[in-house]
Amino acid sequence: MKKNLVIAFAAALLLGGLNAQAQAPTATPATTASAGPLKLGYTNIDYILSQTPEAKDIQNQLTIQRTQSENEMKRMNKELEDKYEAYQKGGAQMSDVIRKDRETELQSLQTRIQEFGRTAEQSLQTKYQQLVNPVVQKIQKGIDAVAKENGYQYVFNLDAGANTIPILLVAPEENNITELVLKKLGIDPAKAAAAAKPATTGGSAPAAAKPAGSTAAPKKN
Repeated sequence: MKKNLVIAFAAALLLGGLNAQAQAPTATPATTASAGPLKLGYTNIDYILSQTPEAKDIQNQLTIQRTQSENEMKRMNKELEDKYEAYQKGGAQMSDVIRKDRETELQSLQTRIQEFGRTAEQSLQTKYQQLVNPVVQKIQKGIDAVAKENGYQYVFNLDAGANTIPILLVAPEENNITELVLKKLGIDPAKAAAAAKPATTGGSAPAAAKPAGSTAAPKKN
């Protein structure tokens, strides 16, 4: 998504430069119509997501699933520790056949634990996407409506994702459409800002807890 945003931004700057050239005095006929100024906006989808009514329920469902997985992982690890301790204590008295059977059992249990960890994380990511995608689509519709009503040709997501550098490092506050989008979604921007302190609409704010490597990817304007 970051690559697409960079390409879109570069295209926007290029179009802006072409418009400026078109408006400069040239030998073209006076009847040539000049395009209007390019209007760019930006917002923070993660912040908006964190302020939606669905955010708390998403957080709760993910927390429940994560807790269940963590408890199961603890149980399996305890089982492995107990069986390994028993193997160490009685290994010297075991026959070769029994010792080999115990070692195979320990290796199998360790493999199961590793596989369970991977499967649990994948399941959590899938659950996150299932819960978040419908909300992100609703947010995107709000962004589309605000952009159309206010003449924005491009709207950028200021938060490019966890542990990434925002695409727009500096931008005029008047181009921040976050409050307009919140209002379009029926959310009071003042209450949202108060609830999000000390975070601001211009930066990252805690959204529904994301599994590692998960990002919601809305379509671009």
